[in-house]
Amino acid sequence: MFGPKRKQTKAEKEQRLGAPLITYYEPKSIIAEQYRTLRTNLEFAQVGRDVRSIAITSSMPMEGKSTTSANLAYTLGQTGRNVLIVDADLRKPTLHRTFKLNNEQGLTTLLANNDLKFNQVVQKSNELGLYFLPSGPIPPNPAELIGSPQMSVLMADLRENFDMVIYDTPPILSVTDAQILATRVDGVIMVARQNFARKDNVREAKEALDNVKANILGFVINNVPFEEGKGYGYYAYYGIEDDEV
Repeated sequence: MFGPKRKQTKAEKEQRLGAPLITYYEPKSIIAEQYRTLRTNLEFAQVGRDVRSIAITSSMPMEGKSTTSANLAYTLGQTGRNVLIVDADLRKPTLHRTFKLNNEQGLTTLLANNDLKFNQVVQKSNELGLYFLPSGPIPPNPAELIGSPQMSVLMADLRENFDMVIYDTPPILSVTDAQILATRVDGVIMVARQNFARKDNVREAKEALDNVKANILGFVINNVPFEEGKGYGYYAYYGIEDDEV
């Protein structure tokens, strides 16, 4: 009776603390190895395509999209790429908590001030080998900012200056932001949390992405128990068919 409520409370607590950067703190763990597998799958998905910007989303909140964004960005950065992770969730940002960043300036600052250049706001960690663009102050009009011409120009600029740009976006079914961003990136990865996400919600989210002709690279299912033989914390499906969702 109380199982789903407990899971939601735990997920909310994790969100307030930021996403766990397992690939950095536990690089030899099975979980870290699975994120490296995800990186490899993504590289195969790029064959014949120029995939340099990715949006990571989910159907509903608290399914692990920010954890996937952070850990995938770190594993990609380990290959020598210049990787930028952007917190495009302007309602419930977590990037600054995960990486202990100053969030006084960020994406919203750039969108509201045409005189600023991205290199004046982007932060870098030499230790992690990553670049960051946190959300900045939470605005009263997130959808308008995400859909603005300034955002299109900024995204094109970032794509030209980094080897890979990863956008941590809001859930598809909560707000329209992720749908808008999906039309402006090279590919989308959807995250679903096992025993948390509803199949009908995942299907509806995929349909929403299909409606805007988003390039869905694949799905990540996380929180898979050890005993199911899927490695540990998630399993990725690429090129999944509609009837398999």
